[in-house]
Amino acid sequence: MSAPGAAAWRPTAALRRSVVLGAGGLAVAVALGEPAVLVLSVPLLLLSLPALRRPTSTPLVETSLLHASLREGEGVGLDLTVHDDGDVEQLTRVLTPQPLVSARPDDGRLVTWWPTTERLEVSPRRWGVVTVSERVALTSAWSGFRWGPVLPADRPLTVLPSAPPYDSRAEQPRPEGLVGAHRSTRQGQGSELAGIRPFQPGDRLRRINWRVSARAGTLHTTTTRAELDAGLLLVVDLLAEHGASGGLGGSTSSLDLTVRAAAALAEHAAAQGDRVALKPIGGRARAVPAGVGRRHLRRVLGTLTDVRPGASPYDDATRLDLRVGAGTTVILLSPLLADAIGTTAATLTRRGIPTVVIDTLPDDVVPDLPDRDPTLVDLAWRMRRLDRDGVLAALDAIGCPVVPWRGRGTVDDVMRDLGRRAQQPRMRS
Repeated sequence: MSAPGAAAWRPTAALRRSVVLGAGGLAVAVALGEPAVLVLSVPLLLLSLPALRRPTSTPLVETSLLHASLREGEGVGLDLTVHDDGDVEQLTRVLTPQPLVSARPDDGRLVTWWPTTERLEVSPRRWGVVTVSERVALTSAWSGFRWGPVLPADRPLTVLPSAPPYDSRAEQPRPEGLVGAHRSTRQGQGSELAGIRPFQPGDRLRRINWRVSARAGTLHTTTTRAELDAGLLLVVDLLAEHGASGGLGGSTSSLDLTVRAAAALAEHAAAQGDRVALKPIGGRARAVPAGVGRRHLRRVLGTLTDVRPGASPYDDATRLDLRVGAGTTVILLSPLLADAIGTTAATLTRRGIPTVVIDTLPDDVVPDLPDRDPTLVDLAWRMRRLDRDGVLAALDAIGCPVVPWRGRGTVDDVMRDLGRRAQQPRMRS
């Protein structure tokens, strides 16, 4: 909101030109006796007369966003309210340009008669917190006086990551909870058929299979598998951002892939009633403990919105403490360019915790070092990629699957493999 008295009505340049040219031409015409100059000057004076009345109102401008948060790629209108607008005839609004923020009109300028129903619209193209600001100017009748421009109060806009289309039919490898949508490996109360066996004391009478009992001559009961909820721990690598971000629909950086993939996985798990936790590594973000429900999902997405890459490539990389509970599957999203990330994935796999690594390094990413020798940069980057290939091979050798993010069905195959692996007997030393 603009403060009263922050601006005042001032004559416009058009009014000053009209008065000066009209009065000067009239004086020249009278002094020199030139009728032609008089004919050219009188219309300017006549048009200036109605615009000479100075407005007496004190406008007050207030802006408001129709929504305080939205997804990247969506648009939101910016409304404007003008109090004490009796002398206002024309409205001019100019948005402050920002990177990766589109506007409508395209140039971010709106000039219209007042009052009006037209509004400015903004569409952020990347997740984060965007500050929407603009300049507003008011013009009186006949463009005689101008009020402003003023800067109304900035409006913060929370832009949540746009989760790409994602769906998974794979079940969690080791569900451990109360009730959910995942079939457990143990028998219990559920809807998934496990088998038919002879009746034993303690079995429920409603589970008796009368057809099999009639053929066998003894009572038989139907057994089912329990359906439990599971836990999902999303570990996001914020140690560095590789590649340039062009916003939604443009080029994609490693951090863009990480954040959007984590949002898609969190939404899918929350829709199934699973517990979702978030653990950032490095950067500026706090961990989110496990929880369920739409409100908890909103908290996870809000944390992903505020993430920023670390100031140092090794920021917090050596202080990894992943406290993983029973029935939790760990999905680690990383470009795998830090040694500590590979070590963490290997440690979790050796502990028997279902772990999946999603590779979020774009295929076409190259280092942006314009002040260095391109030949040396290319050589160093190829050597770093060779080291990374060695880490991927080592993880694959110990049974930790690494898959690139490709949207729908990314982790289906590896989840099924982990589920079959969880049902096999394990030897403990």
